[in-house]
Amino acid sequence: MVRKLKLARWPSLVLAALLVGLCRAVLGQGDADLEAPGLAPFPATLAGGAVTLFQSVRIFDGKNGALSAPSDVLIRGNIIERISTSPITVDAMPNVRIIAANGRVLMPGLIDAHWHAFMAATPEMLLMTADPSYLQLLAARQAAATLMRGFTTVRDLGGPVFGLKRAIDEGVVIGPRIYPSGAFISQTSGHGDFRFPFEVPRMLGGSLSHSEVVGVAAIADSPDEVRLRAREQLRQGASQIKLMAGGGVASPYNPIESTQYTEAEIRAAVEAADNWGTYVTVHAYTPRAIRQALAAGVKCIEHGHLIDEATAKVLADEGIWWSLQPFLDDEDAPPLVNPVSRMKMQQVFAGTDNAYRLAKKYKNKTAFGTDILFDARLASRQGAMLAKMVRWYAPGEALRMATADNGELMAFSGSINPYPGKLGVVEEGALADLLLVDGNPLENIKLVEDPDRNFLVIMKDGTIYKNALPK
Repeated sequence: MVRKLKLARWPSLVLAALLVGLCRAVLGQGDADLEAPGLAPFPATLAGGAVTLFQSVRIFDGKNGALSAPSDVLIRGNIIERISTSPITVDAMPNVRIIAANGRVLMPGLIDAHWHAFMAATPEMLLMTADPSYLQLLAARQAAATLMRGFTTVRDLGGPVFGLKRAIDEGVVIGPRIYPSGAFISQTSGHGDFRFPFEVPRMLGGSLSHSEVVGVAAIADSPDEVRLRAREQLRQGASQIKLMAGGGVASPYNPIESTQYTEAEIRAAVEAADNWGTYVTVHAYTPRAIRQALAAGVKCIEHGHLIDEATAKVLADEGIWWSLQPFLDDEDAPPLVNPVSRMKMQQVFAGTDNAYRLAKKYKNKTAFGTDILFDARLASRQGAMLAKMVRWYAPGEALRMATADNGELMAFSGSINPYPGKLGVVEEGALADLLLVDGNPLENIKLVEDPDRNFLVIMKDGTIYKNALPK
């Protein structure tokens, strides 16, 4: 029986080997993020039962705003087994990988709570016209770059990433942990309606639009349709459901002030998610859109840059997560071609300072995310977006948001959490997603802007993907 099972696995192993070879070829084509010194394109040390010892590290644990005393940290498999201010002896342990940190800072891997792995670095027109298999290879390449920027986990809020997530989890390609939403659900003319003109109007029983076929969006009108589309994403492995509850910037067919869906339609998605033990998050900028979503039972708001004070207080009073992004009119502003979108983006920029001011005032449960779309240069600035948070927060507060706080939000997916275990913290029993930093990010958060130079070791799930420590 054992022999039959082993033989049955051979086709899968051969296919996996071919895919690994293909991805190595793709990943080698001049991506600056993948050329850091000491980077192994595929991990030289898989977790399994491996043991790694970090010696003499100062720890930012994801929660406290001060570093620990010099400590040793022992990793067994994919779990942080022991943390000690006294030296940990490993003489009796075979094949221990020892990392002599010499007082450098060990911190949790970064978490981006609003990411689009399929769309972050690929131009919009290419996404709408290219062969989906080619686009998936581009997404795999960008996933590797994301991990090499120190982001060991992302919450993906729209796009066909179920296959990419599986490939990463199985070790076929490298990348961060992905909490997938699958296709974002949108009403007709909503923020997720990117149909071509010839695909409108939709005929009853007609074929799906291109964006729906590839799994970027799901157009649904009426509670029954919303419930159906939400259940489809859950069937494919969504860890949370994403709905478009208000107008957006990039979408050309709706004003940013528009409120989208009805309370009954949103509630249908909330009920479907709740039955699976998870939650719905919604795209919404304005107070009216936010309040309708709250009335329907939504547990997380994306954006909210045009919020008013009364609504911000409601979010805080009800313990609703607020996933906010540092959108500013600076060198990282998205290069939008459509003049209507550029005008809407200016409205968002104008609201960013006020949104963060209110989030701090009412001590909202605030998550950090980037929501980068359609631009490889901006995707490479993922860490720089985090560094901008010192405009409103102390470095330790910003880093906590991108580690322990975001880890708490990831766990909000409840019984269908794809990665059960503690994320975003350095503590005994937590999952071993770790960065060894050359410098102290609590004093200089700009270190995260240059991960190639400053992140000397990148570990995800107990596996070392980069070790650039001096020999």
